[in-house]
Amino acid sequence: MFRILDVGPDGLVQIHEDVSYIGPPAAGCWRWVDLTSQDDVQLEALRHGFNFHPLAIEDCSHFDQRPKAEEYGGYLFIVTQGFVCEGGSIENLKILELHTFLGPNFLVTVHSEGMDALDMVWKRATGDGSLMRRGVDFIYYLIADRMVDANFPILDLVTEELELLEEEVLSDPQRENLTRIFELKHLLVSMRKVLSPQRDVLAVLTKLSDGYISERSLHYFRDVYDHLMRINESIEANRDLLGNAREAYLSSVSQRTNEIMKHLTIMSAVFLPLAFVVGFFGQNFHNLLGIADWTQSDPLMWSMVGLCAGIPLVMFLWFKRRDWV
Repeated sequence: MFRILDVGPDGLVQIHEDVSYIGPPAAGCWRWVDLTSQDDVQLEALRHGFNFHPLAIEDCSHFDQRPKAEEYGGYLFIVTQGFVCEGGSIENLKILELHTFLGPNFLVTVHSEGMDALDMVWKRATGDGSLMRRGVDFIYYLIADRMVDANFPILDLVTEELELLEEEVLSDPQRENLTRIFELKHLLVSMRKVLSPQRDVLAVLTKLSDGYISERSLHYFRDVYDHLMRINESIEANRDLLGNAREAYLSSVSQRTNEIMKHLTIMSAVFLPLAFVVGFFGQNFHNLLGIADWTQSDPLMWSMVGLCAGIPLVMFLWFKRRDWV
């Protein structure tokens, strides 16, 4: 679906949906063409109307591109990506991709589904004609800035879950904690794969000197670049925290295993002399050490009972003195 926003020299805003308006605007005017859920017919209308390069149009038909900025002589083709958490949960993280053609007085945006960042800028531009008169590069800055800033709440959610995960790992580590650690690590790697090259794209845009981005707008793009730098640093910091949480989990599990082995070893040490005593007095010889019918002797029986009761007590006191229990 096409929607076209035109702003004349007098600041008057006009909105069209007719494909006949697809093309560069008249001198002194600004035009923003937005295409959602594109198909081959609509992409061909863009190519014919603006004389876009076929390679750029081909990229618009496949939304699996790496963030990039390419110059095609007369306009820039920019691919930017962002993330959104559906329902406010990082479990439902979804990537959004925006393809943009940035010319001297026109802006063409192509995306496969609705984007809140773009819709908010569109609504603002339709209500304020002076916004487009600042240049289409400024409009693109507003979109890119909102897409980038949307990553901060996502990283805040990741940081909050990391803090809770660390507390659980240190207090009562469970196997589910390790699974969640790897899930969060995969999420951060996915964000890094997108936002790291996007940082390079913004770095290129802040150094352009061919008139696609005005000198005044360059300062705004540098601010977006700074935000991306902070986001990438936050991602790296969270990855380090995940590594620490994983090490804490493994250390806690190992410590718990050592405690279990320690108690089992103490129990084995206690029952070892008891097994000897019981085994000794369980022999089936009638005469032992000159004692006839010793198996019928009450004093020896009570001696065995006393040893069975006293040995564990003496060993426990000894273990306690050595701080083993």
